[in-house]
Amino acid sequence: MVMGEILHSLRFVAGTLELHGFRESQSLPGEMAGVFRWDGRTCCFRAPAHAYAAVVRGAQEAGLRLQDGARHYNVLDLSGATLMQSRPYQREAVESWRGNDLNHGGRGVVVLPTGSGKTHVALSIVRGVQRSTLVVAPTLDLVRQWYDQIRRTFDRPVGIVGGGEHTIEDLTVTTYDSAHIHTQNFGNRFGLVVFDECHHLPSDAYAFAAQGCLAPFRLGLTATPDRSDGGEFRYEDLIGPIVYRKDIVELSGKYLSDYATRRIGVHLSRLDREAYEEARAVYLGFVRRERIQFGRPDGWQQFIYKSAQSDRGRRAFEAYRRQREIAFAAPAKLRMLRHLLFEHRQDRTIVFTQDNATAYEISRRFLIPIITHQTRVRERSEILERFRSGRYRSLVTSKVLNEGVDVPEANVAVVISGSGSVREHVQRLGRILRPSEGKQAVLYELVTVETAEAQTSERRREHSAYQA
Repeated sequence: MVMGEILHSLRFVAGTLELHGFRESQSLPGEMAGVFRWDGRTCCFRAPAHAYAAVVRGAQEAGLRLQDGARHYNVLDLSGATLMQSRPYQREAVESWRGNDLNHGGRGVVVLPTGSGKTHVALSIVRGVQRSTLVVAPTLDLVRQWYDQIRRTFDRPVGIVGGGEHTIEDLTVTTYDSAHIHTQNFGNRFGLVVFDECHHLPSDAYAFAAQGCLAPFRLGLTATPDRSDGGEFRYEDLIGPIVYRKDIVELSGKYLSDYATRRIGVHLSRLDREAYEEARAVYLGFVRRERIQFGRPDGWQQFIYKSAQSDRGRRAFEAYRRQREIAFAAPAKLRMLRHLLFEHRQDRTIVFTQDNATAYEISRRFLIPIITHQTRVRERSEILERFRSGRYRSLVTSKVLNEGVDVPEANVAVVISGSGSVREHVQRLGRILRPSEGKQAVLYELVTVETAEAQTSERRREHSAYQA
């Protein structure tokens, strides 16, 4: 029998592909051999859904007659889309992604700074591909922004999955959490999947959002592709390689606002210094006795585990928290913040902290609105709208505005405290770089000198945006 005369079938089942028509003893042709494994429960070969493009390509190359019952996405007419003219680097990004089409079926990650128009790049690709599209975003705020932008651009119904809604259309937006849960059910209904802030995707908690979707066309968007756990190597499999990249320093001045970064050192009072050194001695003494090595990937987990096993360990953990609190919320920082808020009283200022307690203290002391993960959706929307309109000149937040806030008017950021994450620091800078007429942005970083925070500051500044 000639291979082309044999009929084999492909199905989508619970986020996987089932290949029927082969026996366990048979060898699969080409690329198919590398992705399928025999499943004795159902007597067929099985592969993750995201291998769909490789499966179809392998079947074609092998001359295999394949009945495709897996794919259920539509070809759309999006020719009437309303899109602004692309900037040169946005056109380059789209072409780089399309150029990759010849070998990878339109797969890849585009890296652009916050405020540079990653959404525009994605919408241009959606219009070009003209397939049912799923957009996955990390927060409900971003889901709403995508929903509004897609509806305005394509003037057609847009589905939402997440936040209490579950409506699927040819153009649908969802959160990573919801995609992880529901992709096994609708992962065959989209030909293009867009992962916004795709640095979230490689985590074990979210990877199935990509693995359970068969979309042959894949786009990842991020300003900060690197992960502290090294998980960025998974982009190649889940989305595709990085196909285009521009950093903040390459776009500032013309396409992003001109900006300056200023690190301001503050000093502890004598009493605070004594309390800091005492707490740090207790903490470090325990670390040395237990031979905990924070340079190892599991160093922090070792500290948590051992500190929970004894009274001495619990005192060490409390001492660790105490020395951080003293450095992160030093009274001198709040005095400097008072000065900066007065100096920039005509500007739009966002104050960032590492923790909610400091954010609430700043809100009470300076009578400025606060947004944390505890802020209700309606109140949060109201605060941001008043900030945009100028009724509020300042607001304070912990971490929830690192991603997802679109406020072109903001031009001043004050980092009271933060982690050692380069991504977090670049994201906070990105919040004030969206261009507007005559805008000059400035980010202040307040650092307590001669404390561990100084080393934390050095680590998070390891990005070209802070070297210019």
